[in-house]
Amino acid sequence: MPSPPPSTAAAAALQLESLLPHLSTLSHYKQFHARLHALGTLHSYPSLRARFLDRLALLPHADALPHALLLLRSLPYPATNDFNAALRGLAASPHPARSLLLLAGRLLPAPAPPRPRLDALSLSFALKATARCSDAFATLQLHAILVRLGVAADVRLMTTLLDSYAKCGDLASARRVFDEMSVRDVATWNALLAGLAQGTEPNLALVLFRRLAGSFRELPPREEPNEVTVVAALSACAQLGALKDGLAAHDFARTIGAVGNVRVCNALIDMYSKCGSLSRALEVFHSIKLEDRTLVSYNATIQALSMHGHGEDALKLFDEMPARIEPDEVTYLAVLGGCNHAGLVDDGRRVFDSMRVPPNMKHYGTIVDLLGRAGRLAEAHDMIMHMPFPADIVLWQTLLGAAKMHGNVDLAELAATKLADLGSNVDGDYVLLSNVYASKSRWVDVGRVRDTMRSNDVKKVPGFSYTEIDGVMHKFINGDKEHLRWREIYRALDEIGSKICELGYEPETSNVLHDIGEEEKQYALSYHSEKLAIAFGLISTPPGETIRVIKNLRICGDCHVVAKLISKAYGRVIIIRDRARFHQFEDGQCSCRDYW
Repeated sequence: MPSPPPSTAAAAALQLESLLPHLSTLSHYKQFHARLHALGTLHSYPSLRARFLDRLALLPHADALPHALLLLRSLPYPATNDFNAALRGLAASPHPARSLLLLAGRLLPAPAPPRPRLDALSLSFALKATARCSDAFATLQLHAILVRLGVAADVRLMTTLLDSYAKCGDLASARRVFDEMSVRDVATWNALLAGLAQGTEPNLALVLFRRLAGSFRELPPREEPNEVTVVAALSACAQLGALKDGLAAHDFARTIGAVGNVRVCNALIDMYSKCGSLSRALEVFHSIKLEDRTLVSYNATIQALSMHGHGEDALKLFDEMPARIEPDEVTYLAVLGGCNHAGLVDDGRRVFDSMRVPPNMKHYGTIVDLLGRAGRLAEAHDMIMHMPFPADIVLWQTLLGAAKMHGNVDLAELAATKLADLGSNVDGDYVLLSNVYASKSRWVDVGRVRDTMRSNDVKKVPGFSYTEIDGVMHKFINGDKEHLRWREIYRALDEIGSKICELGYEPETSNVLHDIGEEEKQYALSYHSEKLAIAFGLISTPPGETIRVIKNLRICGDCHVVAKLISKAYGRVIIIRDRARFHQFEDGQCSCRDYW
């Protein structure tokens, strides 16, 4: 016998369900909502209502989510799926903390009728919100709820929990969740790997990646590494400047067939750039088909060119971006940085004045630095005074640096006063102001700055550098004697000193505080961390091999001169990545052309 025809309400629900995937604007959704009401299907077909709510809450329109929340509040008996739809929308919104407020309201004592029950999806969406808020305490609370509800066996939920802990910076808890999971999948491994790579333990991330890459053929299919694994490993390599591991990750990407994935390519560009291999970064970019390149591809490559001092090429690539790709704030910051590092003042002003997104503090900081380095101090100060928001500490430090560079006492004093008003109390502020006074032989003011440093108990940020030799990272601090081969390193520095003196080297002691003698200043300069790292590289690698060094601070003028002379005296290429950019020293010259 043929089945009976569906009821009118059921037929209407089926018709509406077929229309749901075709809704695209908020007006469409409001019309659909009205239709649900008119046909009486809003309450009688909760599955359709929940799907509608879910799509509405995620619609990229400012009024869509509020409309979804109004609908939720209008329901006398909301189901768990209704509640989860709103929770998911809030968690993905610009204000994810509101999803936690919604959840907290659900956990309060409920009046009749009973509220919808929480399930694994509820907790998953809430955990994604805590990750976006970096709220470790809320993650801990959700962990407790998760255990109480008895859903700790859910692999996807536990992976989300692990990811939340990691993104909140609680790597110990993330690792504990991982260790306690009896069943894992590739997403679990990736969550831990990404957390370690982007957090404070990139070295451990590489240990984990090597373990995965070395045994991936023995892993069950659900745990086999994929392109996300490679991207996380490349992120750790970029942070550490670990080129050897980066090359190994690239080879592994080829092994698993992920090398054509654009996300992997973008991560490779970033990694090679930050490991000092611009040529490899550009090779990867040009290997991506034009139609497959994304905004991230262009941003990573423009940033690579900028950091390595190729401002003209960065500007050219920016101007050649296809019309289908709209620049974002990262793009503008990258190309402005390229103009800054190359001294392209007029080009930088042109880019800044033509920005199609509102400039933020970093954009202003870059253009102020560009103007200041070029000696256009009045313009730089005027730029700060006419910003739509108050200047922060970094911006005033930038102006102070420019004032020091050009010996402008009045501007240096103004910047120093602003920094004091903002509560800045770092050694660099005092050193810059002291050096401005010293350049004008105002020794009384130099002494006053020194006394203020002492009274304010200013602590100097320790400089450190590290270099990779045979896959092992070696870290050095200024005046370091902790390294096992420190005696060899110091003997090498003595030899280096003799060789570069023959090339005309004279120590630049102007950046050293003026409360010690000239001989002590020279001694302090001789054992800067980057010099120790370079010397170790010279005695640990074969002749002709490139030496790569990463430093946490900006390279000082004396170390810059020394690196140039070492590159000439020993026939080595030396690449130093400091806090701001790359310097490639070769045959007595630097890629920055002494403009940094």
